Amino acid sequence: MSIVVYEYKNCSTCQKALRYLEQKKMAFEKRPIVDEPPSMAELKKMLAFVKADGGSIKNLFNTSGVQYRELKMADRMKDGMTEEEALKLLAGNGKLIKRPFLLTPKMGLVGFKQDQWTKIKG
Repeated sequence: MSIVVYEYKNCSTCQKALRYLEQKKMAFEKRPIVDEPPSMAELKKMLAFVKADGGSIKNLFNTSGVQYRELKMADRMKDGMTEEEALKLLAGNGKLIKRPFLLTPKMGLVGFKQDQWTKIKG
């Protein structure tokens, strides 16, 4: 399977994204982001895609999530948390990761913006 989507079943944005893929008749593998967060290798791959698009490590975080606020991640990022430290934190806590989190061999997307998802290549 070349399209992997990490999602949270109670997330309405994830549900919209999965419906979009189903409507486009794209085959994908669904993984529960909280129970089975992306691996370090997958997070690094996503970060490379995000950076190539002008983003940063912050784009991988669910900045509106409770865990992000409870762990004071905004302050920790400002105080010099390294990318490696941030990636380790994300790999161990799926609730911190922006979702849906879609990876293919050629691209990666975090969040659901339909205009971006029209560019999916398996």
